[in-house]
Amino acid sequence: MTKVFLILGVINGFLAVALGAFGAHGLEGRVSANALKTWDKAVNYQMFHTMALLITGLLLAKFTSGGAVWAGWMFFAGIILFSGSLYIYSTTAIKTFAMITPIGGLAFLIGWVLLGIALLRHL
Repeated sequence: MTKVFLILGVINGFLAVALGAFGAHGLEGRVSANALKTWDKAVNYQMFHTMALLITGLLLAKFTSGGAVWAGWMFFAGIILFSGSLYIYSTTAIKTFAMITPIGGLAFLIGWVLLGIALLRHL
């Protein structure tokens, strides 16, 4: 799992930078100011949780923990559901996608709790 989360972290880091640049240069003037703020929020949360994926991968190199593995998957699911839904919503304005966002936020929260428990058990 170590390699999986490290690779997912690298891929998501690349995508966060690329999507941030696309938002700043490709979407400006094409979508509303609010939509650009939404896009930026998606990029920020993707990058924050990319770091969480990388940290999870590095921790799993030190110790084996089912909780940490689940945390990594929750961070990845959160990126897909939270950031992904905001990317789509900001470019389409289809409200259904905005309703998916809180599920991704919940996945992020679960990931942090699981990572915290895993750390407490192994420190």
